Amino acid sequence: MPCRFTSWRLAAPIALLLASGATAVAAQETQTEKEAARDVMRKMTALEQSLDVPAIVAKLTGANAARDQVVARAKSLMDAELLAMGDDITRHPEHGFVETRSVKVLTDWLASHGFTIEMGVAKMPTAFVARWKGNRGAPNLGVIVEYDALRGTKGDFHGDQHSTQGPIGLAAAVAMAEYLQKANVPGSVTVYGTPGEEMMPPNAKTDMHLAGAFAGADILLRSHASTTTNRPAAGFGTCCMNINGTKYTFIGAPAHQLTAWNGRNALTAVIHLFNNIDAIRSNIRPEARIQGVILEGGAAPNVVPDRTVADFYIRYPDAIYLAQITEMIDNAARAAALATGTRVVIDHYGKDRDGIAVSTLAEVGFEYMKKYGAKDVLPEPGKPQGYEETGSVSSDVPGLGFSAKEIGRAHV
Repeated sequence: MPCRFTSWRLAAPIALLLASGATAVAAQETQTEKEAARDVMRKMTALEQSLDVPAIVAKLTGANAARDQVVARAKSLMDAELLAMGDDITRHPEHGFVETRSVKVLTDWLASHGFTIEMGVAKMPTAFVARWKGNRGAPNLGVIVEYDALRGTKGDFHGDQHSTQGPIGLAAAVAMAEYLQKANVPGSVTVYGTPGEEMMPPNAKTDMHLAGAFAGADILLRSHASTTTNRPAAGFGTCCMNINGTKYTFIGAPAHQLTAWNGRNALTAVIHLFNNIDAIRSNIRPEARIQGVILEGGAAPNVVPDRTVADFYIRYPDAIYLAQITEMIDNAARAAALATGTRVVIDHYGKDRDGIAVSTLAEVGFEYMKKYGAKDVLPEPGKPQGYEETGSVSSDVPGLGFSAKEIGRAHV
């Protein structure tokens, strides 16, 4: 089973970070992006210099007794209940959009701590919005939690920290809500349960955003364990690069292999597709990633395969060039079909888009992670990225994804 990579040290800074602001250093990931974003980044750099981000960080992370109480409460919740919850979710993995048990564990706990639960958000059964009953207007802190497992050949498994991400978010949300109530100050806390992060379609966060689930949020936060403790450079995101999810279904004609000339081989077509892609890689910009698998390859070795399906993630940091690459891959599929006498059906079934990293939030969050003992701290900012993979939300609502390393005991 996977090691626990994170605990209250991520919950604590999430509970604290209510500041929001504008951004930015000129730090795109590739030369292509730097050239495309030069004018925008120049303006963003000037804005950051006018904000004096180091002074903001120093002010927000200085001595603060109320903050320390929130941290202590988040830690106590993790130690007493929520680390065990993470272990439990790890032992019962569920892949995207069927995470019914995991969602019940999370929402039952939230309901017992003063939150109302709205299920089935954006027509997804395992998407939810939990609102603290004591909410009183702005500022509205939103906490994003994920809980889906990865799909393995031997079953689902938690290998990307999503089993603990939910409990961490819950600790932060409740600690902050209790503080707002005790201090009798205005503010709101909302928890957003976003299913199927490792899958598409649907694109859960994008669909929830389009359905208005995040309306009214002033800042959105999420956590994720990683191999290092880091923060993003400010700018337009390149976390996972923009992704077009595309399926290519080849339709041929079946025949017995002893009279194969009577058939049209869809497996040969899909193999041609992969060969065609390899043949044009030298003409594709090096920042691109084209990754595919064969989902269907035929039914029996003595029958000419009449149907095959290949599923591709086509990635590139810039959406304009991504469209050009996608057209090239589509044409590679059409050529494969033409060469084999088959027919290809092209399904552009989903897309992810990167978001925006905000330096004020990133630097404050980074300082808190160091303050609370995160390991393997990278001193320099990484590549720009939104606080969640789709980008659609972080392009509209400011936020931060805490990314920290902490090695704990292994799950058993």
